[in-house]
Amino acid sequence: MKIDIAYFNDVHGYLEPHQEIFFEGRGKETRLAGGYARLKTLIEGIKAKNQNTLVFDGGDTFHGTLPVLDSKGEILPDMLNKMDIRAMVGHWDFAYGKDQLLKLQSMLSYPILGCNVYQDNGSLLLDPYLIIPCGEVSIGVIGICSSIIDKTMPSKFSEGLKVTDGAEELPKYVAEVKGQGVDIIILLSHNGYPQDLKMISEVAGIDICLSAHTHNRLFEPTLVGETIVIQCGCHGSFLGHLSLDIAEGKISSYDYQLIPVLTAIAPEKETAALIDQVLEPYRQMQTEKVGVTESLLHRYDSINSSMDELLLRSIKSFTRADVAFSNGWRYGAPIPAGVITRFDLYNMVPMNPVISTVELTGKEILGMLEENLERTFSADPMGQMGGYVKRSLGIKAYMRIENPKKHRIQQLFIGDQHMEDAGTYLCAFITSQGVPEDIGKNRKDLTDTTIDAIVSYLQSNNPYRSSGAEIFSLV
Repeated sequence: MKIDIAYFNDVHGYLEPHQEIFFEGRGKETRLAGGYARLKTLIEGIKAKNQNTLVFDGGDTFHGTLPVLDSKGEILPDMLNKMDIRAMVGHWDFAYGKDQLLKLQSMLSYPILGCNVYQDNGSLLLDPYLIIPCGEVSIGVIGICSSIIDKTMPSKFSEGLKVTDGAEELPKYVAEVKGQGVDIIILLSHNGYPQDLKMISEVAGIDICLSAHTHNRLFEPTLVGETIVIQCGCHGSFLGHLSLDIAEGKISSYDYQLIPVLTAIAPEKETAALIDQVLEPYRQMQTEKVGVTESLLHRYDSINSSMDELLLRSIKSFTRADVAFSNGWRYGAPIPAGVITRFDLYNMVPMNPVISTVELTGKEILGMLEENLERTFSADPMGQMGGYVKRSLGIKAYMRIENPKKHRIQQLFIGDQHMEDAGTYLCAFITSQGVPEDIGKNRKDLTDTTIDAIVSYLQSNNPYRSSGAEIFSLV
């Protein structure tokens, strides 16, 4: 028999088509892509050819754009339930606390899975797995939520929770679902591509891994032994279609496509109408011009970011700080050269946090950056606990990425001067992911917000052009 899997991950609240980067031989190009209405059209096309079609969501669903944050995710269940999704996992979906996550789950027609998310009393917050009868085949789906929810995310994500990486739990649940007679085991994981490959290499019995978190575009599946691994970019710009031939309860062959969700695809009308309804209050903001950029602004580079350069220039100028920091977020649709709207800025930083300042010593800055580089590039995939490299402005770091923990940065300059261990530097930042709460002194939260600072900066620097400077240089 034949089973089709339709999969998307890390949509981050992008309800309708948005600018997306596509990599070409001549460089980066932007095109409109994504949106649940077009995802729905593609999924319905797959289902029309095979009633044994299973749809999965890899998580980072309920956070990432202003309309989704304003409603704490509650604008989404009506349209998600129309997608015939069977299960999801999460990460940023925990942003509003566990009670809101459970409320969102109650609004869904399918479960949020997580075999590695524990409450204070030791019980699981979520179901660890789901068994799906599919024709003559039984399929077990085991879910792992992001291991960093209680480690590098703001504290409200994990209040009352403990999250493991799932490595100890996974063999147990593989055996448990096998004991219930399943034929095919799917791991639905938000740990990240490197972590998933490591875990699958050490845990037998998994047939398919639907990977998420790291926004990889896999145009061909990765094979770990006989386990098929796919991941499908981000922002709903791609749909993964994995077609399986099953014989005697095993995968005998498969075919895979990573399908760009382009605007040439006709939107499904009911979903499109729902999206128009929930976005209507934001339409004016989508056309409100706040500046012009001569450069493509994006977050698709691991080490430096033209989009976050604008953010950091704004808060550094506003506070007159020596250095500015923000988290290495992966989400955020690119902004092509041309008009910048207020809605673009909310896509950049949908939380619109207040700007903060703190005094850090040179030694604290170096230690913070080294820890971040380890969490980004650890030789042990299970030690990778971040997004991209922490975004910085006002420093220049020369590093060897291959060096061991705490020994990657060769030289560090603040402004044009060598960083002094005992020197004190005023640092501007946004959120505790920019500068952790356990370092520095004289920490102050201002009343001014990030977006106000960016708008003000654009008014004084119009048109804006990225410097293109590398903050972290590989040597």
